[in-house]
Amino acid sequence: MAESNRQKKIAAVLQKDLASELQNEFRKSGQSGIIVSVSKVSVTVDLSLAKVYTSIFPADKADIIVKELNVIKPKIKHRIAQLTKNQLRRMPDLQFYNDDSLEYINRIEKAVKGTDDPIKDPNLLDKRKKK
Repeated sequence: MAESNRQKKIAAVLQKDLASELQNEFRKSGQSGIIVSVSKVSVTVDLSLAKVYTSIFPADKADIIVKELNVIKPKIKHRIAQLTKNQLRRMPDLQFYNDDSLEYINRIEKAVKGTDDPIKDPNLLDKRKKK
């Protein structure tokens, strides 16, 4: 089912505010060398849940950071609700996910360039996991 215009507008507002809020949060916490960007936000039809897909660099810390974001999501939700109080009646619940599409693309590029040959070693390109 296609997203409605309202879902798209709410997702865009949340994506913009979440990106700035997460960058500020990591800057304040003193975790240097970690870049977090919000690659996509999708909102359910009833506007009660927002799935936030984050792209994290370096990729080896991505799972830890996503778990940490899911732990502090009430704090993040409260800050975003304060920012969007004039735009949204009700703040949707947040769920954070790791967007690993850039890593997957890099592995495919290596395979195409010839540095890693998935035909000789099919374990190089593992199957994508849907979460």
